[in-house]
Amino acid sequence: MKEAGEDDAALEHSVNVRLANPLLGVPFDKLQEDVNEFSATHGLEEYRELLFKGALCAQAQATGDYDSITVLNEEDRQALRDEKQHRWRQPIQLYWLCVCCSVAAAVQGADETVINGALLFFPEQFNIGSNSDRDQWLTGLVASAPYIGCAFIGCWLTQPLNAVFGRRGTIFVTSFVSFASCIWQACTNTWWHMFIARLVLGLGIGPKSATVPMFSAECTPPLIRGALTMQWQTWTAFGIMLGYVADLVLYHVGDSGGIRGLNWRLMMGSAAIPALFVMAQIYFCPESPRWLMKKGKYRRAMRSFLRLRNSPLLAARDLYFAYCLLVEEEKIRKSRGPFPFLELFTVPRNLRATIGATIVMFGQQFCGVNVIAYYSSNIIKKVANTSDTNALLGSFGFGVLNFLFAIPAWYTIDTFGRRNLLLVTLPFMALFLLITGFSFWIPDDQSNAKLGVVLFGIMAYACFYSPGFGPVPFTYCAEAFPLYIRELGMTYATVVLWFFNSVLAITWFRMQEVMKPQGAFGWYAAWCMILWVLTFFLLPETKALTLEELDIVFSMPTKKHAGYQWRMLPYYFKRHFLFQKSARKEQLYTVDNSIGKA
Repeated sequence: MKEAGEDDAALEHSVNVRLANPLLGVPFDKLQEDVNEFSATHGLEEYRELLFKGALCAQAQATGDYDSITVLNEEDRQALRDEKQHRWRQPIQLYWLCVCCSVAAAVQGADETVINGALLFFPEQFNIGSNSDRDQWLTGLVASAPYIGCAFIGCWLTQPLNAVFGRRGTIFVTSFVSFASCIWQACTNTWWHMFIARLVLGLGIGPKSATVPMFSAECTPPLIRGALTMQWQTWTAFGIMLGYVADLVLYHVGDSGGIRGLNWRLMMGSAAIPALFVMAQIYFCPESPRWLMKKGKYRRAMRSFLRLRNSPLLAARDLYFAYCLLVEEEKIRKSRGPFPFLELFTVPRNLRATIGATIVMFGQQFCGVNVIAYYSSNIIKKVANTSDTNALLGSFGFGVLNFLFAIPAWYTIDTFGRRNLLLVTLPFMALFLLITGFSFWIPDDQSNAKLGVVLFGIMAYACFYSPGFGPVPFTYCAEAFPLYIRELGMTYATVVLWFFNSVLAITWFRMQEVMKPQGAFGWYAAWCMILWVLTFFLLPETKALTLEELDIVFSMPTKKHAGYQWRMLPYYFKRHFLFQKSARKEQLYTVDNSIGKA
């Protein structure tokens, strides 16, 4: 007799198999009839023959057996071969879209880090620069305001903004909010005015952080979708570096025209420049075909696909396949309850994905990275009473390494694996946080040595954060949730991210005063080790898995997964520490091809 959990797993697997390829098993004549009806209904009669060939290719793409499709001509077959053999040979429109998405990510990075240099100036000007309890909390509150806005308001605006304005429109609106709030911050004269301006900034950061990866994923071909999805975090790191560059370049600007604090005002306003570029260019990109289809605009969706694909056949294939997925998702939506968000916690398969997303999004914050990203200038200045310029140079070095060491993850995230990247990098992150914190015990009369150790700890930490907890969280969350609930899952994941980001930002100044820098850095080092344990026992690997295989992985009971990892500890020790190639690993997952058949 099957347990209830097994029935749930079978049901969820059946749902995801249908979503993997709803065209599997559809007879030739029925498929042709469906395509004819689809063409007539949505005003695509001129593409009818092309859509039928595309539907046959979509049906066969799981096996890649295109030779059996007799209606294809040699030009069609060459287009299918080129798609696999030259996957990076894409239309200029697609690459321009990726450029705009990359700049949008850089906008976010710059929004986050221009505050790093400005914090050296405006707290004193706003009379919150002392070491009193009040001023420490207020400085943290002002610094964390965008992330409070993200967690409690901004992220929840993602769905309504996308429903009304589309992907491009949402990116335009959120970029305008970023542009306006950056200028607003530069014009403030009180801490509470700055707090409000930065709170509004969060209304732009939140929806943009969820929409841009989704826009990119919906427009890119499947063969390069994974690599482009993780570009969001890479170019956010680039924007973080640009924020440090702006701080350095503008530091020595003197007051002029009766404006006090012109340098920090220009720092805060500088992040408006890339936002202006995104606003000017985003409408030159095609709209997401999937969003257009959700709105019933199939002719516009076809035109978008034709701009984003190398061949009309590939455009027709992706259009019809996306239509079939939308039909299946609508069936699933109608069969579910009135509160789909609750299914993230009530459906066992979804709950395990939610647990995994919570671990990686919480972990990206509590591994301590944004303590350095936001406050490195203050930390460096405090450790050796060095000049502001040297402190900003140290922050810039962190930003450069944060960007450069994200690049290796492009090649390792799909080979070495998401889980393995975290397991390898977390212990080193803990070690270098401890080195950074413990350097504060070096006597003040050895300030050069003290500064050198702090800089070494921060830079080495960046080298291990960037290929691990940098790109993994967004990539992991984008694939962990089933398609029918993925948008809600990503909304939840970004809320977790920004909420704990705000907690970290608001508490740091007070934490380092109460716990001292040694204890504060030790706190986040301890969390790195806790996250290692959570990753080892609770986080399934998702690299290179199909939708059906992901369903099997997340249908595995958490207790069974954790028990398996415990039993495998001797194997890991023998294989990776004693280098015993004879060590044998027990198999955890078995594909049951009978699931979903009935």
